[in-house]
Amino acid sequence: MALISDLILRLRRDPRPLSKLPPYLSALLILVGIIWLLLLPLNEYSRQTYISENALLPGQVHTYFSGSEQNIFRGYRQEIEAVKDAEYDVVSQKLQSIFRESGLKVATQKYDYRSAGNVYSGQNVYSIIQAPRGDGTEAIVLVAAWKTIKGEPNLNGVALALTLARYFKRWSLWSKDIIFLITPDSRSGAQAWIDAYHDMHPPSVEPLPLKSGALQGALAFEYPFDHRFESIHIVYDGVNGQLPNLDLFNTAVSISNGQMGIRAELQEMWNHDDSYKMRLQTMVRGMMRQGLGTLERIFQVQC
Repeated sequence: MALISDLILRLRRDPRPLSKLPPYLSALLILVGIIWLLLLPLNEYSRQTYISENALLPGQVHTYFSGSEQNIFRGYRQEIEAVKDAEYDVVSQKLQSIFRESGLKVATQKYDYRSAGNVYSGQNVYSIIQAPRGDGTEAIVLVAAWKTIKGEPNLNGVALALTLARYFKRWSLWSKDIIFLITPDSRSGAQAWIDAYHDMHPPSVEPLPLKSGALQGALAFEYPFDHRFESIHIVYDGVNGQLPNLDLFNTAVSISNGQMGIRAELQEMWNHDDSYKMRLQTMVRGMMRQGLGTLERIFQVQC
């Protein structure tokens, strides 16, 4: 104790040694941070996909969505493919009629949205399934853009959303409202809808005639190709570094791997062999995209 007191007295009399300490301390902390990041991909410091909410039990899920629903999916795809090259007003009318035929409430929203110096115009089409066992205070959103970020027609993604809407309407198990949103593009439509949902939209964006409760999560479908696939790519990075609920993400991975036998890929790591190098690369890619915080896809709108 006496030695510490003497050291403090010396530093008070001559504080110059303290001025030399910050550069070395900063370098030491940077080195410790880099070493810690390099340790994270090791097995000893990471965990496989797990669910913290025991009530979810994704491993005990039985998949009923098959068989006849595949025929309905193909039928919807043929219907929307017939208007693929038409004006979007024609597409919007077709989507509304399909939702109404499934017995759902339908609404539209026109918008002129400014983003990154560009102006985007369009019309969102959405429908709401009101939960028989809920009180309308919570909702989840399933989104499908008519065109992908690359400008490709997302026919299979839209057809899947329409098929799920018809399928979900037949079940009475839901405790949250389910909102199906079809946007004309992958850049501005979803954000314009979200802004209006929270009453934070500019005058150029129409208010929403139909609403539900607080949004608990969102899932977007992007499925533009027709060939078979062996894996799904899960994009979870949100704008400004926001991340989804971990259980929602892990449930998708667990059901994909366990029930469907389909690999789940992250951060465009298509040939992941679970080596240390691949784990580190996946982690670094995730950190870089979070750090940039830019909006690249419809999945990354801010809810």
